[in-house]
Amino acid sequence: MAYWRQSPSQMQAATESAVVASSSAAPTSVPAKAKAPRARMMRQYDLVERVRSYNPDTNEDLLNRAYVYAMKAHGSQTRASGDPYFSHPLEVAAILTDLKLDDATIVAALLHDTIEDTEATRAEIDRIFGHEIGALVEGLTKLKRLELVSREAKQAENLRKLLLAVSDDVRVLLVKLADRLHNMRTLEFVPEASRKRIAEETLDIYAPLAGRMGMQEMREGLEDLSFHTLDPEAYNVVMHRLDALAERNRNLIGEIEGQLSKNLRDRGLTARVSGRRKRPFSIWTKMERKSVGFEQLSDIFGFRVIMPDLESCYRALGVVHTTWPVVPGRFKDYISTPKQNDYRSIHTTVIGPGNQRVELQIRTEEMHQIAERGIAAHAFYKDGVGSPTELLKRESNAFAWLRRTIGILSESANPEEFLEHTKLELFHDQVFCFTPKGKLIALPRHANVIDFAYAVHTGLGNSAVGCKINGKFAPLSSELQNGDEVEVLTSDAPSAPPAAWESLAVTGKARAAIRRATRAAVRDQYAGLGRRIVERLFERTKLEYADDKLKGALPRLARASIDDVMAAVGRGEMKAADVARAMYPDYKEERIARYGGAKKSSLAVKLKLKSPPDPSRSPSAIPIRGINSDLPVKFAPNGGAVPGDRIVGIVTPGEGITIYPIQSPALKDFEEEPERWLDVRWDVDESTPQRFPARIEVQNVNEPGSLAQVATVIAEHDGNIDNINMSRRSPDFTELTIDLEVYDLKHLSAIINQLRAKAVVARVERVNG
Repeated sequence: MAYWRQSPSQMQAATESAVVASSSAAPTSVPAKAKAPRARMMRQYDLVERVRSYNPDTNEDLLNRAYVYAMKAHGSQTRASGDPYFSHPLEVAAILTDLKLDDATIVAALLHDTIEDTEATRAEIDRIFGHEIGALVEGLTKLKRLELVSREAKQAENLRKLLLAVSDDVRVLLVKLADRLHNMRTLEFVPEASRKRIAEETLDIYAPLAGRMGMQEMREGLEDLSFHTLDPEAYNVVMHRLDALAERNRNLIGEIEGQLSKNLRDRGLTARVSGRRKRPFSIWTKMERKSVGFEQLSDIFGFRVIMPDLESCYRALGVVHTTWPVVPGRFKDYISTPKQNDYRSIHTTVIGPGNQRVELQIRTEEMHQIAERGIAAHAFYKDGVGSPTELLKRESNAFAWLRRTIGILSESANPEEFLEHTKLELFHDQVFCFTPKGKLIALPRHANVIDFAYAVHTGLGNSAVGCKINGKFAPLSSELQNGDEVEVLTSDAPSAPPAAWESLAVTGKARAAIRRATRAAVRDQYAGLGRRIVERLFERTKLEYADDKLKGALPRLARASIDDVMAAVGRGEMKAADVARAMYPDYKEERIARYGGAKKSSLAVKLKLKSPPDPSRSPSAIPIRGINSDLPVKFAPNGGAVPGDRIVGIVTPGEGITIYPIQSPALKDFEEEPERWLDVRWDVDESTPQRFPARIEVQNVNEPGSLAQVATVIAEHDGNIDNINMSRRSPDFTELTIDLEVYDLKHLSAIINQLRAKAVVARVERVNG
């Protein structure tokens, strides 16, 4: 938990009069100086009184026992500041009492470093304090020394650990955040090399996580302390400007508070009005985001108007808007549409006294507590509310987000995907859109319809083909605005979403779902190819194939399912003969020269090839339907293949089948690997003609218009030029290498013959890759 400690040789005896700064939950903006005078260390009765102030039924005996146990366990250990080490868990507990947390959480804070740093054990803590507290302390111990700023995979894996520990009991997160806040307050005592890493980790993970849990006070404190460490010069500039502005407007805040209170009182409304200035980190990020100077910011000061009930919030809004001019575009109602972290408030900006822009937040006391303390505002210590996890499941949207995020763990293929999703979710603000049935969908800023579809349901995203926004047709990549009603149009045809969608999606959930669907589609292709290969082998060898029989042979193939076996065969990682041998142990692979051909060659000795026969006479041949078929098929890279060619398939592990014409010289490279050769045949549907790749070399006369004549011949014969390369072999002639797309061998031959008839063409040859 704590990142900095003295070695045993440096430890000093902690006297009873040792002192340490007493904590409050209000985060400090600037770490205390090392030589600052220290206050008295919090005593047992101080801790008990702090808890009793909000929980009169607190278990005093439990708190006292935990205090004494932790103090004795840490003994003479000291921190790098020279303070007794016991001061750290005390300060963490003090922060949590200001958040009004239950006894078990306070005790866990006192004990959170005992298993890690002392002789204490989980069994002993269970015996003395009970299983609930033991589980909390162990959950915190598992998170020790997580380095969330590191190599990306390690960072992602550690973030997994953090959130998985939180999934069992959210109080683990609350103690961890309080632990981090106190460590940040004493960061000045850390070696400089570690200081930056810890501050980055806090700003990247812990501060946004606190914000997502609705704990704004905690988030702002962590942000300001990190900002002070990472960019002290910028921090000091902002603080200097803020202090100067406060001095110039010394009476303005009081004047606005008084006038607001009077106007509301005159209308019969009771309100508590308080002004506050924005925090340094918030101001700095706004200056950077909007590329403006400090003087151009108009909302440095904000005012909170706390009302007794919901109805009076809207009455107060009416009073404000009828008293002062409203700044257009600055009104937001987070009461009717709360943020995902449960934040509820009315935001508006008016031109107030002295022509100053005044930013107002109007909310009830309950909303204010949730805005400041987030999930910690739920009364865990009250009787009859059930476990904290059950309570939050009922009451907290922020906890629902946390549960969804943890759910991504089971779906992410690798840690980096999970990290990407979580960081996107942590940092983005929101827009609110609606389904045609009126369901509210919250999305990050700049999200589009693809993100919307996956937010509604993964199946909706995978089958999306179009959309309507506010009743009008629009592209799926359209960026959504607040209040948009989105209807997603779908197709019943089973298909995977285009891989290009991943680069268009904004949310981590959508990106992860697109990747999963793409991987599943590729796997299905391999599984389909593998099944055809296996079934053809069994047909040829007169063996009976059945899924049930293969299921019994799965342990011998070291695969968990039939689909795994088929995909492995399709990828070339497993031979079809291995499947046959697993199902029929007496099976012997026959390597017969089953191809017969007219031309004898070194290849024919190993494996003789023949022209594709009639499909009815060659049931074992795998049908090839073209580039867009349901099999992972590609064509020879340097020449392709077209219907009418005699062809053979070569299985490449991890890539599928590559189709070569029988005359391709590249086949010699596979002479010594007969197990990779597949018997394949064309299976082209004449009613839906497809194009296939081919390559030709053209030597034409180097004169103006010669290339245009070649292109015209190809176009007139319905050929498509996919790529063209030109090289100069002599001053008079140019060599053209043209990649074409044609329907079949007859179509290709017609184009070649017409090119040979042109006067500007000296030679045309087909390239066999």
